[in-house]
This record gives sequence, C-alpha cells and structure tokens, in this order.
Amino acid sequence: MLFMVYSTLLIDVDSDGIAIVTIDRPSKLNALNAEVLSELDDWFVIARDDSAVRGVIITGSGPKSFVAGADIAKFKDLSRETGKGFAEKGQAVFNRIENLGKPVIAAVNGFALGGGCELALACHLRVASDNARFAQPEVNLGILPGYGGTQRLPRLVGKGIATELILTGAMISAERAHEIGLVNHVFPPEGLLEGAKKLVASIISKAPIAVALSLEALGGSDTPLADGLRLEAELFGQACATADFQEGVDAFLEKRKADFKGK
Repeated sequence: MLFMVYSTLLIDVDSDGIAIVTIDRPSKLNALNAEVLSELDDWFVIARDDSAVRGVIITGSGPKSFVAGADIAKFKDLSRETGKGFAEKGQAVFNRIENLGKPVIAAVNGFALGGGCELALACHLRVASDNARFAQPEVNLGILPGYGGTQRLPRLVGKGIATELILTGAMISAERAHEIGLVNHVFPPEGLLEGAKKLVASIISKAPIAVALSLEALGGSDTPLADGLRLEAELFGQACATADFQEGVDAFLEKRKADFKGK
C-alpha cells in the first residue's frame, strides 16, 4: 500500500494510519476523468482491507481546486446509453468510497464543482478552506448531476436547499456551505489539512469496529425509521460481542484510557 504509484493520485500514509489521497491534475483543476476514477476505485479497494489505513483524507493538488467537476471535453459524444453508463461508473466509485468502513474526509481546498461536489458528498465528513466554492452547475450544460448529487445533497442539506442549488446551478461560498450543513468546519487555507488530520485522528482513536458499525448504521438513516431502528439494534448487538466493547467498559469503570484492538 505505502508504495502504490498512480498517474493522477498522490498517496501518503502516515505512521498513525491517516492516508492523504491527493487528486493530482492541477493543470485541469483536478477534473475527474476515466483515469482518475479508475485509480480512485483501485486504491479504495486496497485501502478497505489494508490495516495500515485507518482513515482517509481526500484533497486536490494546488491552491485553486479540490475537483472542478468532470472532464467536460469527454461529454460531447455521450448518448442516452453511454451517458447512463458514464453516470453508473462514477456512482460505483463514489459508493465504494462511502462504504469503505473507515472514516473518509474531504478537505476541500478550492473549487468543488459538479463531480467534485459529488465526490465531497460521498465522503463521511467535509472540511473546507475559506476560499472553497461549491456548486452543482450541470443544468448549465443541459444535464443533471449524475454521480449522486441529486440523492446525497438533499439527504445532507434538505430537499428545499438542494433543489435550489441543483436547479439554479448557483455557486456558494465555504461559509454558506457551513451554514447549510454541507461542510462541518471551515479553516484558513494554510490550516486545512491540519484541521482535517485532527478530525480523523479524533475518530480513529475510538474503537475501530464501533466506528465501522456506526458508519453502517448511519447509512440506514436514509431508510424508513422502522428499518433504520432494526439495523441499529442488530449492529448494537454485534458491537456488544466484541472484545473492544469489554475493554471500553472496563476502561471506563477503571478510570483509564481504553486500549482498543479492533477485535
């Protein structure tokens, strides 16, 4: 894992297990193309089962852009069928990110437009530099978001706000994104990665199985309440069967820091 080399991604995994995945196409404002999606898919398959990776931060190369959408030059020849396949490919990659079972944080360091905003939405948490900008501007091209924007955005910020953003294609600031719940924290540009690292570190200090089960349970928040509650109870029971649960209770009663092993 530590020595994987990609054409469009820079990968760095520190000694604490925090991986920084940098999309590295600064001359194209880190726009998504088939190669970026393929390499993201490949890396997240590996990261899922690699114990050296405990949490992930996704960011963009350079000071201007997180990901400025998809590569629009590739849109020109899309048809009904190829367009459907194009959307399904991106959705599959972003689903893999969302279902990693480990915390994934988007560190948005500039423009997060179209597919870039959708990539951020597929992450579990989002932090942004104060110069970041977010938009789903697909209507300006005569299309709609295809990598999950019409589904994840309303679940995160509410249907009314999401509808306005998608139908107008309006660009919003990091401050506004924070106000509507799209972004969890806003930092000055020079403090963005450090802020993201602290957030990941606070999560991976907890019981790994409990974190993974919590992420799975949170996925059920999009289902009917009764279904979500059944899922929560099942996962709660699974957590109670772990050694980490016993360690957490013992540490609390003994007034010491828990030593979680992920078992």
